[in-house]
Amino acid sequence: MNPALEQMLALYPRTSLDEVHGALREVLQALALLGLWRGKFFEHAAFYGGTALRILHGLDRYSEDMDFSLLQPSEAFDLAVYLPTVENELRSWGFEVESKVKSKTSKSAVESAFLKANTKEHLLIIGAPPDLASEVPKGSILKVKVEVDTQPPPGFSTEARYCLLPIPFSVRVYTLPSLFAGKMHALLCRSWGRRVKGRDWYDFVWYVARNVELDIAHLEARMRQSGHFDGNGPLTQNMLWERIAERIARLDIEQARDDVTRFLSHKESVEVWSHDFFLDVARRVRVTPVPTAAK
Repeated sequence: MNPALEQMLALYPRTSLDEVHGALREVLQALALLGLWRGKFFEHAAFYGGTALRILHGLDRYSEDMDFSLLQPSEAFDLAVYLPTVENELRSWGFEVESKVKSKTSKSAVESAFLKANTKEHLLIIGAPPDLASEVPKGSILKVKVEVDTQPPPGFSTEARYCLLPIPFSVRVYTLPSLFAGKMHALLCRSWGRRVKGRDWYDFVWYVARNVELDIAHLEARMRQSGHFDGNGPLTQNMLWERIAERIARLDIEQARDDVTRFLSHKESVEVWSHDFFLDVARRVRVTPVPTAAK
């Protein structure tokens, strides 16, 4: 195995199939980022979402999808232009991965693609114990979804952060306050249907525990764009608190816990979850001051 891949894998526990599978996914995600960097993708877009938080800020849960946002809205953007550089990068490290742009069935501002790999073969490439790899059904496909928002709401901030493995490279990413705004938008506005996203609530606690300020102006821009806020004045902290409290009141704690547990190494970290717990966390949210000129 390539020594750089060995260094990457040394960062992960690999005692169960879930852990080995998560390690493989993150190796592929890191190599995809490297390929995007080589293709100058980050001159036009920034990384955000749970995987950005995991890879660049040490979020202690696994994340599946890779989400990006253009720096400026563009209807002409074509994600397919960048996929060959991702495929070439993965191939150069010994991985055979198929990439395919998802056909749009409706008018959408999101460009989507999937990276697909043979799970069993790729687990063996990263040195998974044969007895664990043998548990994977033949023909099982690991998928990494890549999405790019081509019409992002305004007001977010970005920064360059650096990855050192498998080689040093840079990634343009939302700042933590802007990342928090994106997560809060998902938490407040995502349609749950039959499946509560416990991952949103886990990340919410992560941000608050680390005293990350919430970029409330960017959250407002996101909510206005999605039709979840149409007030004449700005979104205030009191309004935000009321909306969080309403969402908590309707939260199915057990469904939320079940959703996130498979992504956690320390599953006991969600045992304390309750409505009172989340209300306490919500009271600790700090927001970035809105500049006087913007009020």
